[in-house]
Amino acid sequence: MRISIPISAFVAAIVGFGGTLAVVIAAAKAVGATQAETASWVTAVCVAMAIECLWLSWRTKIPIITAWSTPGLALMAASSGFTMADAVGAFIVTSLMLIATGLFKPLTQLISRIPASVASGMLAGIVVTFALNAVKTIPVDPWLILPLIAAFFVIRLFNPALSVLAVLIGGGIAAFLTGRVGGLPAPELSTLTLIAPHFSAAAVIGLALPLYLVTMASQNLSGLAVLRAAGYHPEPGPLIGVTGLFSLLSAPFGGSTTNLAAISAAICTGPDVHPDPAERWKTGPFYALAYLIFAVFGASLVAIFAVLPQSLIVLVAGLALMGSLANALSIALKDEDQRMAATVTFVVTASGLTLFGVGAAFWGLVAGLVMLFLEALKKR
Repeated sequence: MRISIPISAFVAAIVGFGGTLAVVIAAAKAVGATQAETASWVTAVCVAMAIECLWLSWRTKIPIITAWSTPGLALMAASSGFTMADAVGAFIVTSLMLIATGLFKPLTQLISRIPASVASGMLAGIVVTFALNAVKTIPVDPWLILPLIAAFFVIRLFNPALSVLAVLIGGGIAAFLTGRVGGLPAPELSTLTLIAPHFSAAAVIGLALPLYLVTMASQNLSGLAVLRAAGYHPEPGPLIGVTGLFSLLSAPFGGSTTNLAAISAAICTGPDVHPDPAERWKTGPFYALAYLIFAVFGASLVAIFAVLPQSLIVLVAGLALMGSLANALSIALKDEDQRMAATVTFVVTASGLTLFGVGAAFWGLVAGLVMLFLEALKKR
């Protein structure tokens, strides 16, 4: 076996975990999760991803790589008025919808028919807040933040995948050396915390439905596209259904939705991993091993994030979503006929509008689809 197989798997795992853990922390804070609940959240998701990757890669002999739904986490972090119990209820409902999508092919086809411009406009509206907040950290602590921003864009020229991780590690070391960190917490092993779900119409419409839509449109469909670009053509239903099943099992412990990965998958599916495509599936077990390690030490990782400067966490979350924002905006504005609908979707979603207890992501999607309908009537 080539050494490039485990190296690619571990790099993908470290980039995926370290680059977006700040978004998980932001989402957990938005729903009022305690540190123990946040640690359980991270642990449950890591265990779910490890089992999914191990099973699916071995079963299909294809490098199936999964991840937590970064756009979905950004959606939660941008929401307000929900509790951790609401979030767990939303995770359960989203998981059931993913399982149904995997079982019934027409559902996958229906989601794929949502115009890419509107779906991307919604995603851009969700993540733009994080990018703006990252810029707003500059006056809070310019001596820490400005060098990190400069390092991010310089490193990104050579290795985009590692740029966010470099900022996180470099920023953490700089904060510690300059006395911005009071003291590192003692190492501790992770534990799972059972959280009773709460189901409400507002949480289903404002959290679960948008979470399902961004997970499908922004994660699962692009994850399938990465696999196809690498020469693999798996049946989508079983992959989506399995991620939905393990999302359902991890949800009572605070675990958010998991899905097919795109960026991490790209690292594990290319020719640099192995010249023979039939051998690349072995990245899956090594990727799973990495996430089992993250699961064991999830409590310590969350505790470390808790003592880091808040401005650093906000900066890392914003930089981690910068690529998603750029890609979403480019897709949203690509089709001239749908540009206005995409813009309306973006504006309504970014506004943070809450109406009848339902969040902005849902209303942004509705507004965009209504605009498309009106444009179609005009053409007729």
